[in-house]
Amino acid sequence: VALNMSADTKIAELLTELHQLIKQTQEERSRSEHNLLNIQKTHERMQTENKTSPYYRTKLRGLYTTAKADAEAECSILRHALDKIAEIKSLLEERRIAAKMAGVYSDSDPPRKTMRRGVLMTLLQQSAMTLPLWIGKPGESPPPLCGATPASSDYVAKQGDKVAARVKAVDGDEQWILAEVVSYNHSTNKYEVDDIDEEGKERHTLSRRRIIPLPQWKANPETDPEALFSKDQLVLALYPQTTCFYRALIHTPPHRPQDDYSVLFEDTSYADGYSPPLNVAQRYVVACKENKKK
Repeated sequence: VALNMSADTKIAELLTELHQLIKQTQEERSRSEHNLLNIQKTHERMQTENKTSPYYRTKLRGLYTTAKADAEAECSILRHALDKIAEIKSLLEERRIAAKMAGVYSDSDPPRKTMRRGVLMTLLQQSAMTLPLWIGKPGESPPPLCGATPASSDYVAKQGDKVAARVKAVDGDEQWILAEVVSYNHSTNKYEVDDIDEEGKERHTLSRRRIIPLPQWKANPETDPEALFSKDQLVLALYPQTTCFYRALIHTPPHRPQDDYSVLFEDTSYADGYSPPLNVAQRYVVACKENKKK
């Protein structure tokens, strides 16, 4: 409870700071508006007079320098705001894990035993929608776990992280399920993970090669298309309305940051061996580890 209180206080403080930053962004934007209008007017005047005099050249250089500085100032406030959001999310996640360990649950995160299917599906959708978009600085490459960019070879998923986990089903078949990391043992190199679907109520102990961490950022198709899977690439994708990953081909990658992938799942009940196109969020599409067709 003490941990909860301190987290609550900290979150309240961060929300106040975030509110201030959003107001600052608006002020910064209004301030720079005037200058942008000035640039436009100067260009219009030059067109009317049909000449580029040294006076206009100097004037424009000054205006553009100011505009660039304004944009950089606004950008820095926005990045600061994004950091605050990340901090709030991380505190909420810490609180959720602590509650899970203690067996205490809030209304918004009911015990897994009682979670209805529809509630679980809604939570998975929310998790995909609120996955942060990677916004790099000019020339900066997307980091590991951004979109299709794999984790580094020595990467260890943290407690509470969502992963695709390869488990043996009751009938002895292997399947990839959506799971949450409980712990990682450095001496045995094995993970303990919980099946996200409460019907499983199972904890699995799995080697690293049976775990694929899910992306921690969405890749922006407009600025970092190379960080997305491309058409016809073989992937593992979460089948809609389930908690299992199946092999699929990318039909079309996202066009805009908020778009999903369109994928074709391997499905023998169709003549060509693939399902019609289905949408799957960036959050739930990972590289396929086995290339041979089942």
